Amino acid sequence: MGKKVLLAFAVLLTGIAIAAGYGAVWVLDTANSAPSIDSLKPLNSGANSEVFAADGSSLGYVQTDINREPVKLSEIPKRLQHASIAIEDENFYEHSGVDYSAVARAAIENIEAGEVKQGGSTITQQLVRNLYIDDPEDTIERKIIEAEMAREYEDEHSKDEILNRYLNTATYGTNDGRTAAGVEAASQVYFDKHVSDLNLTEAALLAGLPQAPTDYNPFLNPDGAKNRRNQVLKAMHEQGYISASKYDKARHDGLGLHRGYHYETRQQQYFFDFVQQELISKYGVKTVRDGGLKVYTTLDPKLQAVAEQAIANHPITGAASALVSTKTGTGEIIAMASSESYEDDQFNLAAQGRRQPGSSFKPFVLTTAVDQGIDPDATYYPAPSSITLYPPGAEPWPVSGGGSGSMSLRDATVHSVNVVYAQLGLDVGPENFTDMAHRMGITSPLLGVPAEAIGGTYQCCSPLEMSNAFATLADGGVHHKPTAIERVEFPDGKVDEPDDPAGDRVISDGVAYTVADIMTGVLDSGTAACCDIPCPAAGKTGTTDTQADAWFVGYTPHVSTAVWTGNPDARIPLPGYGADLSAPIWQEYMSVAAASPCDDFPAPEDPADLSPYYSDQTTSSSSDSDSDYDSTYGTTTPTTPVTPTTPTTPDGTGDTGGYDPDLYAPGAGQDPAPTPREATGGTGN
Repeated sequence: MGKKVLLAFAVLLTGIAIAAGYGAVWVLDTANSAPSIDSLKPLNSGANSEVFAADGSSLGYVQTDINREPVKLSEIPKRLQHASIAIEDENFYEHSGVDYSAVARAAIENIEAGEVKQGGSTITQQLVRNLYIDDPEDTIERKIIEAEMAREYEDEHSKDEILNRYLNTATYGTNDGRTAAGVEAASQVYFDKHVSDLNLTEAALLAGLPQAPTDYNPFLNPDGAKNRRNQVLKAMHEQGYISASKYDKARHDGLGLHRGYHYETRQQQYFFDFVQQELISKYGVKTVRDGGLKVYTTLDPKLQAVAEQAIANHPITGAASALVSTKTGTGEIIAMASSESYEDDQFNLAAQGRRQPGSSFKPFVLTTAVDQGIDPDATYYPAPSSITLYPPGAEPWPVSGGGSGSMSLRDATVHSVNVVYAQLGLDVGPENFTDMAHRMGITSPLLGVPAEAIGGTYQCCSPLEMSNAFATLADGGVHHKPTAIERVEFPDGKVDEPDDPAGDRVISDGVAYTVADIMTGVLDSGTAACCDIPCPAAGKTGTTDTQADAWFVGYTPHVSTAVWTGNPDARIPLPGYGADLSAPIWQEYMSVAAASPCDDFPAPEDPADLSPYYSDQTTSSSSDSDSDYDSTYGTTTPTTPVTPTTPTTPDGTGDTGGYDPDLYAPGAGQDPAPTPREATGGTGN
């Protein structure tokens, strides 16, 4: 109780208290009403969350209104510690939370000045105010409570702990809408260097800011900042921290400012935004912005550079390209590149750009067929140059893009024959191959209509989705959700890692192996024979109607990569196909990314059980002639026209009893989608 009486007496000496005429009893009662430090939770002062690439290099900080990066006291130079003590609390190491002599001195000076010019608050009092008092009011009652809390805080913490925490929570000014809290953030903002590298004059300038961060902000008021800095230097000299010669030299030095953008600068901005959104979805905005997280991502900077260079080496006038590469065994995104400039457009074509996949969608139909037990080498379809099909409950569907005679599913895949895949899509069922696409990793909405068998999607697909879905085939039928985050470290030492990376088996390894075996032919002798790589690989080209989108998606057992090329803002014909435009980018990138290990696809433990498939549309063998089938080949020709019903809409609503004839293509005469970034309206070859 003796300490509280002395405390009450000391606080009573302030000019404001004397003028108000409050009694000592009231002061003591107010001190006794102060809450216990142990019962309070410190205000969350926040800290910037930093994002790292897979090699540990920094990609930048999540943006927030307060920049703060706590550092250890050992990282803060003694000159800054001494400067802060000299100007804010010269008896810091002698008092027990409240400097009674400073309070008395401040009271006398305030009375003589006729106004409050000094507050007498110690570093401990200022720290308690920062940690425990939200929006503090400038009242005598608050100062009494603050003083009592400071005394209690000193009982439980060492001087080094108090000084370190103060230097990490004090505010040092606001610039460009962001406040620097703590000496590391302040050092980065005003001098573009770590706090450990500050010289004497720089340290003195920072030490003088917390009393009035706006008034002394050197960018806003350089003269005021210099005068304040010299006050700090003078206090350091008078208290024996620096010699007279150092003081005399330092006070004539300039400010030495160098505006730093350490917390505003980010690398790989498209990928960074993708990571930030993934973090927010899991942890919430406040934790991500102010939680002081250390986020270690999956991005491989070396492969990212290879991807960017591959895109740059194959420019297409009036078009853009995007690439996403995925580790097949984990779903980790190791490269996400685009030819677009983030400064010009923040839309991420690699992750957000949903464009028609063209024939690169056909592997989902093939996988469905193999999963149903259809033998691609013993199942044949007619392959005329054009054909008219009659889906149940819909108008006739004219399809072009064939070959000659009859063709096996293997050959139809290797040479990307539309008429065969249109027939196969009807046989395996549109609802089944769209379900397969979703199981394998496609997240965009699909309508479940026949035209999707040859790439006639509405809001699908992005390079990210395609890379991830093909990775399911590469990993023997196991799907892993795509992720850009390897682990997250919290300030308290907790580490959050992704869920069990075992993934979900969606098809047997035998089915995946069969599909891979067929699609290796695309690179060996098919539509992408131009762009094979030295290691075993499988893939599929894709080009949409009017050649507005060009794709190549391919994989090895370890890496799956999708490349898209097209005009981001319009459906403008390209000067080539997927094999001409996107496959060379894929080849250049994968020649590096897939170079080691250079394994073959492993033999399956559960080989697919396959047999020839027969339907009203299939043929008996490849010997059947093209002349055996007319241009209206299909199932039984309807005797009366069928009125189509409204299709399922992208959000899953609407009648599912029929198909919109405008969704059949090519050859249906539908118009291109008006907004290619969000929805597409052609089909694929």
